[in-house]
Amino acid sequence: MNDSGPRLDLLRFLERVQERDLARTRRWIAEEERRETERRRGEQRRPPVPDWVLQLGIGQGRPPVSVHTGDCHMAKGSRVKPITEDQARRALYEHVPACTHCNPDAILGVLD
Repeated sequence: MNDSGPRLDLLRFLERVQERDLARTRRWIAEEERRETERRRGEQRRPPVPDWVLQLGIGQGRPPVSVHTGDCHMAKGSRVKPITEDQARRALYEHVPACTHCNPDAILGVLD
């Protein structure tokens, strides 16, 4: 009674299954490494956050709506443009409202 043949066949089958699983796992790892490399490259190429931004209105002429710090969560989208500290101060002096979330008027010392 020698049943090592079927047992050996089963072990070889198991080996092939595990080799396919390992190959698939290695593909997943390579894909994840590629994504991570792209993410890091994107972060390195991203322009720095400006110190101050001006939120513009909707419509013709796009009048300024409010002044924000560059990292304000309320100042996002295509209607936001970076400005210098002097431009931010001037806008506040010209009665462009300061954001109530980031309070650029307090930071710049331009309070009513």
